[in-house]
Amino acid sequence: MKYIGAHVSASGGVENAPLNAKKINATAFALFTKNQRQWKAKPLSDESIRRFKDNCMAAGYTAGQILPHDSYLINLGHPEPAGLDKSRTAFIDEMSRCEQLGLKNLNFHPGSHLKKISEEACLARIAESINLALAQTRGVTAVIENTAGQGTNMGHRFEHLAAIIDGVEDKSRVGVCLDTCHTFSAGYDLVTPDGYEKTLAHFGAVVGFSFLKGLHLNDGKKALGSRVDRHESLGKGTLGLDAFRMIMNDYRFDGIPMILETPDDSRWAEEIRMLKGMIVD
Repeated sequence: MKYIGAHVSASGGVENAPLNAKKINATAFALFTKNQRQWKAKPLSDESIRRFKDNCMAAGYTAGQILPHDSYLINLGHPEPAGLDKSRTAFIDEMSRCEQLGLKNLNFHPGSHLKKISEEACLARIAESINLALAQTRGVTAVIENTAGQGTNMGHRFEHLAAIIDGVEDKSRVGVCLDTCHTFSAGYDLVTPDGYEKTLAHFGAVVGFSFLKGLHLNDGKKALGSRVDRHESLGKGTLGLDAFRMIMNDYRFDGIPMILETPDDSRWAEEIRMLKGMIVD
């Protein structure tokens, strides 16, 4: 079973996200549980939590079909104590909000070394940050998103993801979300059939599909290996539709939320319909 959706708006309250997902006939969805461009937010109200759960149930969304995303401000590998502490506090709050909502995964960008510490030190710091968050929360898995490798961002190599996972004490509560645009921009071919199989075989050998908890479905504006994160609508970018046809018919992506983050939200219903139509029975 393929669960296909988009990162929908939670404007007006998290309880609106499942309603917005249902409007576009999504079978999965992502959301921010707070303003993603602010460090702090008021706590979730009991009413919002209740209505979110009720709306998810009414629309048929289980926790396994929902992939919330944390704030873009958080850097769990921050090289400076003040920035690291601020990021860790915010991340723990994000994990707690997911716990309150009954969600079991939180998707996040791993972090950046800012040219102030080594890559190895940054990866170790990210793993330590995850350990601290897991110790203070229950039932929520920290899902690391691979990156395109812009600037000093870590996570653009599968080996980076494996190193972070290796440093996490509770392996049952850490996972990975692969972004198709990021993967391609980082230098992994998803377009040619041979490149697609080699990329996924490499991921399986280095990270392991047992850790795969989600997929972001994005075409890209930039070339293979550009290390630039620029999403494009499906079929309008450098990946093209064939990459998504292969994904839609790959059993390795069954049972996980597959989330559109393409730039034109007016096309999401159409893109979801197109992706569903690519599946060969």
